[in-house]
Amino acid sequence: MKKFLIGLVIIAVLGVGGYYAYTTFFTKEEAPKQETRKTTIKKVKEPEKSGETIKASDYSDSDNWLAKPTEITSQADVFMLYPTAYAQKNENSSPVAKIDNATMRAGAQVFLATQGSAFDTSGNIFAPYYRQLDANWLYSKSKAEQNEYVDGIPKADVYAAFDYYIKHENNNRPFILVGHSQGARMIKAIMYDYFKNNPGVSDRMIAAYVLGQSVTQQEMNDNPQVKFATGPDDTGVVISYNTVAPDFTGELPTWDEGALAINPINWTTDGTPAPAEENLGSYVRNDEGDYTKVMNLADATVDGTRGLVVSSTVDKAKYEMPESTRKLYPAGSYLNNDISFYYYNLQQNAENREAQYFATHPQQTADPSAQQDGQTTDADQQAAQ
Repeated sequence: MKKFLIGLVIIAVLGVGGYYAYTTFFTKEEAPKQETRKTTIKKVKEPEKSGETIKASDYSDSDNWLAKPTEITSQADVFMLYPTAYAQKNENSSPVAKIDNATMRAGAQVFLATQGSAFDTSGNIFAPYYRQLDANWLYSKSKAEQNEYVDGIPKADVYAAFDYYIKHENNNRPFILVGHSQGARMIKAIMYDYFKNNPGVSDRMIAAYVLGQSVTQQEMNDNPQVKFATGPDDTGVVISYNTVAPDFTGELPTWDEGALAINPINWTTDGTPAPAEENLGSYVRNDEGDYTKVMNLADATVDGTRGLVVSSTVDKAKYEMPESTRKLYPAGSYLNNDISFYYYNLQQNAENREAQYFATHPQQTADPSAQQDGQTTDADQQAAQ
């Protein structure tokens, strides 16, 4: 699967929008000059917020899935949500993507190939398309407003997609959750809200990789159905970090006060440094734009005070977020590389946690191709609350 995705998807997609989404990430084109006649000015409709009635996308439609296996080959699943792949063309375009937005879909395919592929050795990958918000627009709002908008349309889609997956596709298999940036924020909605509203589902969670988005101690206190990882082997846990350079002094829009972080090389939380020589391999773009495995690139140390992972051995000028994103991401942010720096460590860790889960839950081991029983009702298209 990995070679197929990398070989075909990147070549086909990078030229039509995904590359733009990945390298410039949240860059927004300059808005055209406004006409002097008021009749030519079109006011963009504000997206629905949390609490409003929102019709979710239809996930019984296979076209609304970025990835959904035609054959179940693993006894565990991976449910993945891609990061922001949508950007407004200008101030007169909508700040929220339509479910069939071509640029968002192209970018999502790239992220599946370059990020999701780290987890394809751990299970059957399910990844829905979901309506996203433009990050420039979103992060211009207050933190409270950001949460209201993200918990509006994006959450309605993600909630409905996961609900459909659980009722129609999962067949009681254990699962791994994976999300990066805006996708990671949506994984938190699943862990905190869906799990609370559907008792027992969290018991099948092997681990949740909430990357490029903060998970806080307060969130763990408020949501006892999940807990933060303390090492490489625990299950039912959350793995989270944001990666920065040693001289990073700014504030990430994906960061929250009280953030927790775990080292993706040595899996400690106490600040024990992990040298680049212990890194199992990074998966980064070379000068020709192709992704390749690179050894001894990135070290990692947890900054417990800020809840960040610091990498001191990479070339900051080469790997930090582009200058065009500086309005959102201060110098020294490695958001684009939260997964790629530690790609093979994340891959090995997901495999290990899965093995640990089945060792302690032998009753969960079953024929992965078994047909699902007793779950034939249509999934509820739930509004975000």
